[in-house]
Amino acid sequence: MTSHGLPGGRYRVGDFELTRVGYGAMQLAGPGVFGPPKDRDAAIAVLREVVELGINHIDTADFYGPYVTNELIREALHPYPEDLHIVTKVGARRDEKGSWVLSRDPADLRTQVHDNLRRLGLDALDVVNLRMGAVEGPEPGSIAPQVEVLAELQQQGLIRHIGLSTVTAEQLAEARAIAPVVCVQNHYNLAHREDDPLVELTAREGIAFVPYFPLGGFSPLQSDALESVAKRLEATPNAVALAWLLHRSPNILLIPGTSSIEHLRENVAAAALELPADALAELDEIGR
Repeated sequence: MTSHGLPGGRYRVGDFELTRVGYGAMQLAGPGVFGPPKDRDAAIAVLREVVELGINHIDTADFYGPYVTNELIREALHPYPEDLHIVTKVGARRDEKGSWVLSRDPADLRTQVHDNLRRLGLDALDVVNLRMGAVEGPEPGSIAPQVEVLAELQQQGLIRHIGLSTVTAEQLAEARAIAPVVCVQNHYNLAHREDDPLVELTAREGIAFVPYFPLGGFSPLQSDALESVAKRLEATPNAVALAWLLHRSPNILLIPGTSSIEHLRENVAAAALELPADALAELDEIGR
């Protein structure tokens, strides 16, 4: 099934379907994901264009800004379209200097859920991702106490579905023994392939896999093979990298972020790029 011409169609997450091309709101905040945007009106316009393009999957967090992206989303889109689903995260906060501080105590997680609800203007959050690892990757250890808090809030009707972010396969299994998990959000892209086995596992189990840093993260993807394929296809390397993710597995959902309407449209168009078999084979070798 397709939606408004968006590439990749939709993927079922819990009791609703998300467009496989989503939107990550992180870049709407100021530099370093801290403070207000340079142009608030432009940020509002980007969010409204997201909906106009038919994207029904927005990824955010109260610690973006902090609070900035959630407040922008509410200002731009509330009351929300019936088909729009907002996915948020808990497990971190920002200090007064903008540093990222882990915040995973059960009481902190409850507060964060209520803060997300209030700032987004919602009675229940569609999906809450529990962020456990650092940006560099997962950290070993039990995540049961944190998942149990989210399961309790789910039973209270404040959370519809639980997701995980920056976790291992073992942590996913531990969480699923406590409550259903509908998505995993880990660092993954064409050149960062350590989670290949987890992509396969989640696909078999019907769990969405949502790669963050789909275009490399703080430094763009660099690959001679990627550049070569992009040149042959008369496309940009970014377009090829996004299209590769959609080809990689049907359970992969994209959340590329931008603060530009033009770039947003480019991302949607890029994801529609068809990759021939020889290009896919060449790209598949990157990062292995």
